Amino acid sequence: MKFKTKALITAGFITVAGFGASMAQAVDLTMYYPVAVGGPVTKVIDDMVQRFQKENPDIKVDAVYAGNYTDTMTKAMTAMKGGQPPQLSVLFSTDLFTLIDEKAIVPIDDLAGADGKAWLDSLYPAFMENGRIDGKTWSVPFQRSTIVLYYNKDAFKDAGLDPEKPPATWAEMAEMSKKLVKKDASGNVTRWGVEIPSTGYGYWMLQALAIENGQKLMNESGTKVFFNEKKTVEALQYWVDMSRKENVMPTGAIEWGTLRADFLEGKTAMMWHTTGNLTAVKDAAKFNFGVAMLPAKEQRGSPTGGGNFYVFKSSSPEQQLASVKFIRWMTAPERAAEWSIKTGYVAVTPAAYETETMKSYVKDFPQAIVARDQLKHAVAELSVHDNGRIYKIVNDAVQAAVTGTQTPQEALDSAQKQSERILSRYK
Repeated sequence: MKFKTKALITAGFITVAGFGASMAQAVDLTMYYPVAVGGPVTKVIDDMVQRFQKENPDIKVDAVYAGNYTDTMTKAMTAMKGGQPPQLSVLFSTDLFTLIDEKAIVPIDDLAGADGKAWLDSLYPAFMENGRIDGKTWSVPFQRSTIVLYYNKDAFKDAGLDPEKPPATWAEMAEMSKKLVKKDASGNVTRWGVEIPSTGYGYWMLQALAIENGQKLMNESGTKVFFNEKKTVEALQYWVDMSRKENVMPTGAIEWGTLRADFLEGKTAMMWHTTGNLTAVKDAAKFNFGVAMLPAKEQRGSPTGGGNFYVFKSSSPEQQLASVKFIRWMTAPERAAEWSIKTGYVAVTPAAYETETMKSYVKDFPQAIVARDQLKHAVAELSVHDNGRIYKIVNDAVQAAVTGTQTPQEALDSAQKQSERILSRYK
């Protein structure tokens, strides 16, 4: 569905004639935007765009809310091939190789102005990893996240666990989860210890587990993956064992889209999910909850996640400059702080955390700082050429393992072979 913001937002294109100033024709921008996580995201975006208009009255932006990230990428590519691409879009940070291969986007560096380098360098390096290749900046972080552990402090108390000490290791998560499982008189589980979602973003959860076991999943040039390395297989085996051996997690697929509801309804004491859900959980939880970094095996770790701003190559020079002006406004410290508070996503610049707005918020709600602090352990999200096909292959492998149709080794051996065939053309 398409929603139009009635925002006329400026690039500052003014011409002067005679005694007066006349405004050049307004610059029209279409922005494709994904809505992948619950909460009032569209209202927040519309409000920010409308406020931008007050400061910059001569660009018109149509915000097109195009579904989840995959839907948005598909619609952007379809529009581009049909001759009517957006001028800018928020897409997965990991879509970079595909967008470059499609010759769809332009680097941001030369459009950012005289102080552009200072601006780009002011953003968190961990978030910039997915946006830079060969010294060029192709995208700017905005709707960014890491995976965090949400836990029900009341359930911890109920199970005789310290509500201020979430699990720090894989072993602790397994042991605590056993105590957190709750059954009714008939022996049916009414509360699971932990749930890790396997649909939608199974590749993301697998990467987190692999990182924690000391294994990265791809090379920097996006041409090689390490899906069937010993430590990756061990990571998937641990995930499967949590349900089939430890009996602390439901067997089979765990839905990304309904996991937050499971947590809020007390059906699981812990969940792995994006920090982009933080504000929605805060607003809806009827119990005390905590947020923690993901537990470690060999090390702490989470892949970054979420979306970046991209500027499309087919835009006019005026549209490209206007797009970057809008991006800079949206990522300024005060707006980045506001965005983080209203959604739960990580503010993309350290300066946002030095604003009085954010300092006050964090003082009352320290859970908001966990994902930010985890950035020092974070790595670039899985990103390779032909990313959409590779993601499907990994997601299918995760599903095969958690549903028991293949062993983790079999599933990841298959994923590796399929991926190598696809990536061979890019070497």
